[in-house]
Amino acid sequence: MIDALTLDQLRVFAAVADTGSFRAAARRLSRVQSAVSHAIANMETQLGVRLFDRSGHRPVMTPEGAALLANARDILLRVDAMRARAQGLGEGVELELSLAVDTLFPLAAVGAAINALRAAYPSVATRISVLPLGGPIEALLARSHTLGIVAGEHFRHPHIAMQALSSVQMVAVVGAAHALARHVAAGEPLAPPALADHVQIVQSDPSALSQGRDFAVLSPQTCRVNTQDAKHALIVAGAGWGRLPLWQVERDLAEGRLLRLPTDSLGRGSQVAAETYLAHRIDQPLGPAARVLAAALRDAAR
Repeated sequence: MIDALTLDQLRVFAAVADTGSFRAAARRLSRVQSAVSHAIANMETQLGVRLFDRSGHRPVMTPEGAALLANARDILLRVDAMRARAQGLGEGVELELSLAVDTLFPLAAVGAAINALRAAYPSVATRISVLPLGGPIEALLARSHTLGIVAGEHFRHPHIAMQALSSVQMVAVVGAAHALARHVAAGEPLAPPALADHVQIVQSDPSALSQGRDFAVLSPQTCRVNTQDAKHALIVAGAGWGRLPLWQVERDLAEGRLLRLPTDSLGRGSQVAAETYLAHRIDQPLGPAARVLAAALRDAAR
């Protein structure tokens, strides 16, 4: 009987699991509650197990249901990916492409990719948003952007496919006029307590994906900013210390406006690599122009 299972039943099953009730699932699916209950009952009969305990006020997923939910979600994701691929193969050239870029990724590489895209499809308009932390993933989930460039390993989602692009070197720096600069001049290594005595300039996340979490924040004294350029400017001005991408600060380091902090608390030699990824929704097809832009971004990153 398991061969009689339908994709519709799997979607109803996942909707009930997500919403917590048959009534809420019916609203999400624009159906009557009895149709949802009937679909789940039929599915339980076909599988030979109970998916939900209905003895209480609200249905509670059984251990068997929880185990099978993972399989149901996997099947639905694969079907969505297949549908998106088929749709993409049959589509014409897009009118516009939108790309959400992590603030840590060098825009020079994005510019090179845009030039390659325009050479192939000069009529395609482009829209670029530069977003920190969870911003690119949130933009893809909201379907406001077609492609995203994500930095780091903190933000992953089962609906988002990610392919490694390159690594960005992050370096802990401080302004030449800051009190910590004397430790650099003296060659004195800085332990976390010494860094915690000074303000750390921290990039804030406009998305909800990192709510309640901080990344590489060592100091209880923080100044939070909403753009990478603001973070860079404040560190150069001596308002605090922080980590910035090496491509952004190479000239400041060479000309003495910024100094590397002598600490191994934020990577060997105060430096650590952050992997970057090209991302897109698995259920949103990439048209011909998007495929060209994706390939150009991979080439530019290399």
